[in-house]
Amino acid sequence: MNPTWLGIDPGLAIVGWALLEEVQIGNARLLDYGTIETNKKLTTPERLLEIEQDMVELISELQPSQIAIEMPFFGRSIKAAGGVLQSFGVINLVCYREIGIVPVYLHQSSWKCHLGYGKADKKEVASMIQTLFALETLPIDDSVDAIGIGYAGLCGLRNNIK
Repeated sequence: MNPTWLGIDPGLAIVGWALLEEVQIGNARLLDYGTIETNKKLTTPERLLEIEQDMVELISELQPSQIAIEMPFFGRSIKAAGGVLQSFGVINLVCYREIGIVPVYLHQSSWKCHLGYGKADKKEVASMIQTLFALETLPIDDSVDAIGIGYAGLCGLRNNIK
């Protein structure tokens, strides 16, 4: 069985995810992708519980060999930072507790550079992913970033973040 990589774009409102299979070294096949969305009317702890429960179910179903997750960086909104960092922590916990995997942490600019341009917006990332995996259509949402994150991890990108 070929190794599989789960790419994760963490967030409090939306967590993007994608599962890729390593067909050959550096050559991947996109198996599945999607998002986990939390109800904005819930409290932060309730939303984190929702993420925890959905991640447990997702990891149990997909059984990835490896996991790559975007390391949050904030140069803008401190309010958004708190929720994303808490989601990142919950996801880390679930990955380790459920299948004993410590994810590979990737900076946004590095995994985007791996696709061709470190400052690409979602539409540009989607276009690169569409070309890379010969996809007819692709939603422009957080799952697109998760595909890029998983692909960069699969290809060996590492940021040496501990």
